[in-house]
Amino acid sequence: MKIRRFYGKDMREALKQVKDELGDDAVIMSNKKLNDGVEIVAAYDREPTVSPKHAAPASVPKRKVESTPTLSEIIGDSGPDSLRALLEKQIHAKEASLQTHKPEHVQAQPQRNANPLPVARTAAPRVPQQEDALNEMRQELASLRNVLQFQVAGLIQQDKSRNHPLHGYLTNKLQKMGISQTLANEVVSYTPAKADERQAWLFLLKLLANRIQTEESNLLVKGGIAVLMGPTGTGKTTTVAKLAAQAAQKYGAENVGLITIDSYRIAAYEQISTYARIIGCSVKKAQNAEELSDLLFQFRNKRLILIDTAGFGQRDVRLIKQLETLKQSTTANISSYLVMQANSQYQVMQQTIKAYKQISLQGCIFTKLDECYSLGEAISAAIEHKLPVSFITDGQKVPEDLKVAEAKFLITSAAKLYKKHVLIHTSDNSLTNTAVAV
Repeated sequence: MKIRRFYGKDMREALKQVKDELGDDAVIMSNKKLNDGVEIVAAYDREPTVSPKHAAPASVPKRKVESTPTLSEIIGDSGPDSLRALLEKQIHAKEASLQTHKPEHVQAQPQRNANPLPVARTAAPRVPQQEDALNEMRQELASLRNVLQFQVAGLIQQDKSRNHPLHGYLTNKLQKMGISQTLANEVVSYTPAKADERQAWLFLLKLLANRIQTEESNLLVKGGIAVLMGPTGTGKTTTVAKLAAQAAQKYGAENVGLITIDSYRIAAYEQISTYARIIGCSVKKAQNAEELSDLLFQFRNKRLILIDTAGFGQRDVRLIKQLETLKQSTTANISSYLVMQANSQYQVMQQTIKAYKQISLQGCIFTKLDECYSLGEAISAAIEHKLPVSFITDGQKVPEDLKVAEAKFLITSAAKLYKKHVLIHTSDNSLTNTAVAV
């Protein structure tokens, strides 16, 4: 598909130029008013044929044949010139044509025959056929529109790559690292104009690190009441045990209390009570908001209280009930933390954050970093939702495999995973150099 621009003092003159030079197969892509006239961008698949002005002499007899509507007939001299308006006009023209050319015997049947049954048998099949034809036409036009939009977007992207080849290279590199396309385009736009490839890449890594939010005073320092929530299988109970164990080492086991409101999972209480027995701290179970409020009052002298919740999918109705239970405990100042697997898909993380934002989130905890092949998806979700990263876990050991989140460490890990799993040819020395450079 090729694209050309035409200029005229008004829309009529510009459309006439399109028709004369490109013929009836041209497609209007866009139009723009200028100070001295109108600009039209038109697309065509093959080279235009000879203009109608240079056709055969009028003396040659012409056959009267039915042809497809010309560009002027479809859009009119002063009609719509955008692709969306053109397609809508084509749909309306086809619908009007079908309504106008209905068989006459179907309309006159009720006057010739008093019995309505033959009319119903004759007309009923034709109506669904016409509706099916219209639906098929709409689908074809919608498909054509999607293809054209995709092609135009590709042309625009190619134009950007030609004008800024380094930007295109860096954007592709960030996306392979797992960074979302939106975030990659945003940070690449800040690349210094005179930077080479290496300088620009290090600049982007530092910029991403600055965009990641972390807690200035983490949970183990400030204490209080914290609830850990998230989808099933993210490691909430294990993370609760790791936090409780580190807090017990720092402040003493008697200053740590555990509460579970997980009444859905089998042996949920037994699992967390086993951890509590090993750590030496207290553990209780709450069935509803009233019991939770009573237990929080009993643990009011504890430095740190951790609440474990049941894991549900984002669309599970039981998730709403659990969130409502926490909302009803308004007398206590509860900090909410979202636990997510760092190796989850980008779209899964997006939907998870949206589902749990019914509760005001203090931060998030990324688990299973040791199972990741890419960390850019988790970084993108945290940055785009402005969700602080509080802790990260990278193993099953309690309490060793729990670390306070640092932006530089997250970006370094993401770059190392990119080097290791995307750039197969890169040596171990390059991995070390990348970590040191960040």
